[in-house]
Amino acid sequence: MPTFVLVHGQACNSTIWGPVQRELSLRGRRSLALDLPGNGASGRRPTSYYQQPADLAAFAAEPSAVANVGVDAWAEHVLDEVRTVAEHGPVVLVGTSAGGVAITEVANRAPELLDRLVYVSAWCPVGSSTVAECMAWPEQQGNLFDAVPFPLLNDPARDGFARVNLRSNDPEFFSRMKAASMHDGTDEQFRAVLNLMEPDANLLAATEECRAWPETFGTVPRTYVRLAEDRSITLASQDRMIAEADAAMPQNPFDVCTVFSSHVGYFHRPADLVEVLVGV
Repeated sequence: MPTFVLVHGQACNSTIWGPVQRELSLRGRRSLALDLPGNGASGRRPTSYYQQPADLAAFAAEPSAVANVGVDAWAEHVLDEVRTVAEHGPVVLVGTSAGGVAITEVANRAPELLDRLVYVSAWCPVGSSTVAECMAWPEQQGNLFDAVPFPLLNDPARDGFARVNLRSNDPEFFSRMKAASMHDGTDEQFRAVLNLMEPDANLLAATEECRAWPETFGTVPRTYVRLAEDRSITLASQDRMIAEADAAMPQNPFDVCTVFSSHVGYFHRPADLVEVLVGV
């Protein structure tokens, strides 16, 4: 049986996959959740993020472990882990949200190591070059993520990353963030997600070239899991990525599955996604 290698998205870490990993384990399946460079246990959160009362000036001034971390760093980190896992059997590489950038680049560089790619409402540019271009598609109009009033603390263009106070007590931020990310969960369930999220997001992963290459990526079997109730990456955008990939690589189209879930609904309802994963 394969090992599922799980890759998170922006401003997050491997713990977002905890409920999915538990469900996989209950079904006797192996999995490895990775932290992208600068995130999770390998990263460094600002010390002032943990201080109460909050010192927002100090928080804004601290350096970030994700500053200027780009697509190449993401890809090489995941590729190193995949090489090790592949020594012990088949690899199914799974990415969600911006994690799609990392798994696409691994397939571009070393398709022979992968038995399958799985995109869980994840970015997969084919007709466009960058995630930023995809985010400007007309299909993305009406997404609720763009309406979130993020409490931004720094100048992203100057610093090479965006820092947000996820512990803000602004009820508008909480309600809009929940509506965009996990409207199908309770407030308590979404607070659990916010608690494991990270305050910093890099910029380069959205603005650097990450287009799938037909000659390498196009040789790997792949599945797209459409999240039908995703209000961050719209269903129309997901369908456009599937269609563009299939048009560019008709000899190896996406297998397509649909889960009725929000962007991170798999955190509180993991069995729905795992049912798909164990069937690929």
